Amino acid sequence: MKKILFPTDFSDIASNAFVHALGLARLVHGELILLHTYELPIVENQFAPMNYQSIFDSLELANLDKFKDEVPKLRQLAEENNFADIKMSHRLMDGDLIFNIKEIIKKEPIDFVVMGTSGAIGWKETFIGTTTGEAIASLSVPVLSIPKDAKYSKISTIGFTTRFREKDKEALTQVIKIAKAANATVKCLYVKTATSDNDEATFNNWKEVFKSEPVTFFILPDENIKETISDFITNQGIDVLAMLTYKRGFFESLFTTGFTEKMSYNSEIPILALHE
Repeated sequence: MKKILFPTDFSDIASNAFVHALGLARLVHGELILLHTYELPIVENQFAPMNYQSIFDSLELANLDKFKDEVPKLRQLAEENNFADIKMSHRLMDGDLIFNIKEIIKKEPIDFVVMGTSGAIGWKETFIGTTTGEAIASLSVPVLSIPKDAKYSKISTIGFTTRFREKDKEALTQVIKIAKAANATVKCLYVKTATSDNDEATFNNWKEVFKSEPVTFFILPDENIKETISDFITNQGIDVLAMLTYKRGFFESLFTTGFTEKMSYNSEIPILALHE
């Protein structure tokens, strides 16, 4: 059974992403691990008040009480969205969120991480210098980021951007598995610029390899990769966009002001970040 890690701060953004996480769990026949973290203040010994241990104990109890109050609400939300059958477990951990996510991934075979984001208006901030951005850049498993305005619905079309490298085939195969489970199709985009080094033989090889799969290839000549991706999402009715991270610099250059303005029209599009 696939394991999906879902970090939550119990906010409205996280609750919305929770429904998407449940939907993914059903698609891949998986279970959810809900993670809530909290950080205790760091106090140097010489400045610690005499009762600092009791203060820490009180903070821990407060977080535990909040955890106990919020978990039943999530279970109710699952029932309201017809996901009561999805297996769930819960973790409450002290410390940095990303550190704890990595610790769980070390100990358990996590297949996906699902996280809520603030939405398209803040795409750049979402992917750079925030928790979700750090997760995308540093985690070894696929990260599905859910914008706050993304309402859960059936996935019909998954977009996948590629550079037609051999290592991209493995990522596309992973996306196809999700698409088949959802009875969806995959639309694979390659933006061909003047400096592109892929030739017709490469394109034909990919088409031959995936000829029996529900994949359509789009080779679009354009010098503006970011704008072409955004237009592709709109014109092709993409429900989820899957992208290989390549390297952090790629995402940092992708989510610039011009692109975020265009992406504001696609504010409900979840992004599945796959790692090389």
